[in-house]
Amino acid sequence: MFELTAALIVFLFPLAYSPGPGNMFFAANGARFGFAATLPASVGYHVATLLVTLAIGFGFETTLQRSPILFQVIKWAGSAYVLYLAWKLFRAHAIDKVGEARPAGMWGGAVLLLLNPKAYVIIALMFSQFLEVAASSGEVIAVGWISSVFTLNNLVAFTVWTLVGGQIAGLFRDEAQAHLLNRVFGSVLALVALWMMFG
Repeated sequence: MFELTAALIVFLFPLAYSPGPGNMFFAANGARFGFAATLPASVGYHVATLLVTLAIGFGFETTLQRSPILFQVIKWAGSAYVLYLAWKLFRAHAIDKVGEARPAGMWGGAVLLLLNPKAYVIIALMFSQFLEVAASSGEVIAVGWISSVFTLNNLVAFTVWTLVGGQIAGLFRDEAQAHLLNRVFGSVLALVALWMMFG
């Protein structure tokens, strides 16, 4: 199981740490609200990650393959949701300013995962590469182990991105600078949304 885990982490490393919807979402929230305020969204995202990964591992992928329309609906809905988040961030003001802005909660984090079709593709690809190797341990154990490693690896990556976002924000406490930072993160999230939509 050790060799499987090591190979799985190597496989997932570039996928987890490269800029994507989840990483940019948590970096932006870390920059705007700080690390502690992102914890509910992180819990929601990673609980959803574990459940979706288990579902795909036990056969949900077959449903998506048989219903390409469902995949397209998820793709467009997810892109629209990330674009909405980008617009809110782009229009936000200073990080310390008290107003209507609130950090994403558990549900917001869960929705981000559920409406990200790229995650479904990555999870399906992961199982296609590693499930057969782990099958000697039994399907339930193999799917559970792979799902757990995938979820924990994402948690570490997103925590790093959140902390980096928070550190960057510390350099942008001035009103104008904070507004610029929000516009930069908003623009990056918008690009991620377009990548999800057309990629």
